[in-house]
Amino acid sequence: MRKLASIEKIINIRPHLNADSLEIATILGWQCVVKKSEFKPQDMCVFFRIDSLVPIKEWSKFLEDKNKLGKPAKLKTIRLRGEISQGLAVPISILEGLDTSGEEGEDLTELLGILKYEPPIPACLNGEVSGARPSCVSKTDEDRIQAFPDLIQEFQGKLVYISQKIDGTSGSFAQIDDDFHVCGRKWCYKPDNDNTYWKVCEKYEIQKKLKALRQEAGKNYAIQGEVHGEGIQKNRLKIKGQDLAVFNVIDLGDKRALGFYEFKEFCDRLQLQTVPILQIVKFEWKSIDELLELAKGKYSSGKFQEGIVIRPVHEFYSNVLNGRASFKVINNEFLLGGGD
Repeated sequence: MRKLASIEKIINIRPHLNADSLEIATILGWQCVVKKSEFKPQDMCVFFRIDSLVPIKEWSKFLEDKNKLGKPAKLKTIRLRGEISQGLAVPISILEGLDTSGEEGEDLTELLGILKYEPPIPACLNGEVSGARPSCVSKTDEDRIQAFPDLIQEFQGKLVYISQKIDGTSGSFAQIDDDFHVCGRKWCYKPDNDNTYWKVCEKYEIQKKLKALRQEAGKNYAIQGEVHGEGIQKNRLKIKGQDLAVFNVIDLGDKRALGFYEFKEFCDRLQLQTVPILQIVKFEWKSIDELLELAKGKYSSGKFQEGIVIRPVHEFYSNVLNGRASFKVINNEFLLGGGD
């Protein structure tokens, strides 16, 4: 489960040039607008990430929508008097009487009842559920660079590939021994000609191809990609119908994601299109601001792209993430403009 609320340190405070009553705080790698004099550098705060659903309490009353009284408020990227603000920082005093350690980084998501905003599931992605997604098929959420700024140092000097983040929804297709699974973010679905996951599965004959690999080599694989097109999000790529762009292939027997060249060879052999690979380059960016600039761009449709994903060409274990090394950088123009 992603950390949505935690105790974090105010790294830096600088003036807001367009508002005398506001300041700009740096928390982890996030820029967050706060009330003037509410915090000073090195103070601890309770920090809520964007996409959090924050319950309405006395300390969060100002977030309440008058048309949705009592309903949790969704935190999103906004611009306050010309400055981007991402997340919410509140004094640590809101934790009085609660069982917390007070230590930096402590996850408060469950304690404070914070949920992640999930957009409604489009009708084309609904279907009859066959069960939960298999535990061996990892979830596909990439971590944002602002949540783990130390990744910048960990990636220094490494050869990386940068892919365009396609605006859609993730789908997973897995052959596990004699069973084949078609999954959305949480559930597996029974065969259904009206379900988009199954449509793209049939379009690329994924079940047939993975079954053949199982029979020929005794290997189980999972293919993960972004399902996009008509009826999904706002179809910002403006394509007809629906399509699949692959970003992961997992060797389920070895419990590993295929490295870049192996991944590309696998997709070429099975005639699957990957997400667009924008460049292969030595990682030399030094700051989050540089990476945010890199994430800017547009799809071929002219709409703002969602962002980029950066992964090493040669896989390595990330001590920062305690797992596979990769991260995403979301385009702020996409967030502020709704992708339009």
